[in-house]
Amino acid sequence: MDYKDYKLSIDLRIDWSDLDMYKHVNNLSFIRFMQTGRALFWEATGLTKIFEEINKGPMVVSTHCDFKKSLYYPGTAIVKTKLAFIKNSSFGLDHVILNENMEVCAEGRDVAVFYDFNTNETYTIPGDLREIMKKY
Repeated sequence: MDYKDYKLSIDLRIDWSDLDMYKHVNNLSFIRFMQTGRALFWEATGLTKIFEEINKGPMVVSTHCDFKKSLYYPGTAIVKTKLAFIKNSSFGLDHVILNENMEVCAEGRDVAVFYDFNTNETYTIPGDLREIMKKY
């Protein structure tokens, strides 16, 4: 499979503490791996900086993960992330989690809304930010 549309990628060392009683990576760890991909997107697009400056930014409203293949220790989880869609005040991120053999172990999607933490309301994604996000 070709992952050229996934502009963001991070390799995560699988830790012994990521395992469950069956000695493979616990389902919750996959969600944490997706969170790392999401944080990478936040940083790459400037969303983290915007939140720190004006207290506005994305709020995750949904996370979904389909498990395809087990991951094991020792090993590496390769998390690839891309913008799935962008609407008026919401957007989605697609994630694929691969093992070191580039086999798909999970596919996931996050949905977030832009939120003004000062007024506790959603708001429209600014046009200039929308263009930056579309690059990923």
